[in-house]
Amino acid sequence: MGSAGPVTDAMITVRGANKRYGDFAALDDVDFEVPAGSLTALLGPSGSGKSTLLRAIAGLDQPDTGTITINGRDVTNVPPQKRGIGFVFQHYAAFKHLTVRENVAFGLKIRKRPKAEITEKVDNLLEVVGLAGFQTRYPNQLSGGQRQRMALARALAVSPEVLLLDEPFGALDAKVREDLRAWLRRLHDEVHVTTVLVTHDQQEALDVADRIAVLNKGRIEQVGAPGDVYDTPANAFVMSFLGAVSALNGALVRPHDIRVGRTPEMAVATSDDSVQATGVTRARVDRIVMLGFEVRVELTNAATATPFTAQITRGDAEALGLKEGDTVYVRATRVPSLPDGVTVESLTNPRPA
Repeated sequence: MGSAGPVTDAMITVRGANKRYGDFAALDDVDFEVPAGSLTALLGPSGSGKSTLLRAIAGLDQPDTGTITINGRDVTNVPPQKRGIGFVFQHYAAFKHLTVRENVAFGLKIRKRPKAEITEKVDNLLEVVGLAGFQTRYPNQLSGGQRQRMALARALAVSPEVLLLDEPFGALDAKVREDLRAWLRRLHDEVHVTTVLVTHDQQEALDVADRIAVLNKGRIEQVGAPGDVYDTPANAFVMSFLGAVSALNGALVRPHDIRVGRTPEMAVATSDDSVQATGVTRARVDRIVMLGFEVRVELTNAATATPFTAQITRGDAEALGLKEGDTVYVRATRVPSLPDGVTVESLTNPRPA
């Protein structure tokens, strides 16, 4: 459901992949393609199948049925070490007794590459990942973020055709994660290796990837560019998983697409002559939460007594002078077009079990 058409320049192709553990379907007839040179995020909740799909591509898990192709070569039955991949896990197991330089060089040494080649490549990679000057340190002398950058350098050292990242920043604190997301995007733009990133963090996927595949219950719900998946979701599940959702007058809308005003006229954008005030709804302010430069306003629809949330700028909140208990008027400025038959109720049950 919601998957993209065939990718003509696919580096990775998965066809008809199924994987069951007893009655649990980890992968349910998955067709999936990754374009060469792309950074594709596998996004979904726990148990959605994203890590199983990544491990199947890596050769660490064998699908019950289906085929996996990397760069035109069927690798379904090929062992991991012969697939031309680099793999980085959330908890990177560095060799504690080896220095940063020796850790990064490890894969090249076991491949018996010439010493001069190893030295040049390791030095270049440490420069690229921002660890020049750390060559002689040991893993326990690095921060968590530095260890993950060392892990990426080690994975890239063997010139893999594909780089697979299984929640590589999941064990790090929020600020380090944010910094590493930006760093990973810059790194990918420099090295252009085809990369697949598993994450359950929607912001991480939107920040880093140029394509997102949203998984749920072992199936791929939608594949597309971040903006397309966010703005034109294939169904209620994709919409709800890619960000906060409010139910307003029977429609699913993003909280940041709700305009709040003191009067019905204020809830209508003056720049949009086509908008009529008939779409305006009266609501009560229940709670105001400051979120840095944004403000979350928790409201109750006066007509239906149902709660919903709007997200506005701090400047707008201050201009409106909002207080708990106030009456305001709201209107959705944008309502994503979902397939026919999708209702607000389907938000919590997008597909029958």
